[in-house]
Amino acid sequence: MKVHKFVGTLVVTASLFVGMISVNNAVAAESEYSFSVRNNTRVKMTKLLVSEDGKDWGYFDIGSGIAAGSNITLTWDSSTNDEGCDQYVKAAYADGSESEEAKFNFCEADLELEF
Repeated sequence: MKVHKFVGTLVVTASLFVGMISVNNAVAAESEYSFSVRNNTRVKMTKLLVSEDGKDWGYFDIGSGIAAGSNITLTWDSSTNDEGCDQYVKAAYADGSESEEAKFNFCEADLELEF
């Protein structure tokens, strides 16, 4: 009788643990900030630069670049979760030119950047 209660308690505890893992994964997926980038130019985009203050610039990993007329979806790294929603963004191109910087709210749902 005591063994049966222990096994029952163990099964309930394991079920709750699995449920907590599922909830944590769902919350993590929802907390990722993703957005799309469209290159409307005739030149390949080689870098996508970002800055919270408009002075110190970092960049998104866009692999080998974004071809002219193409779009991709990017996701913020979780290390940036303490930064504000408003960020300055500019693009650099294969011909050495850069776009003007523009400020975007990355907390906005379905955000699409066009250059």
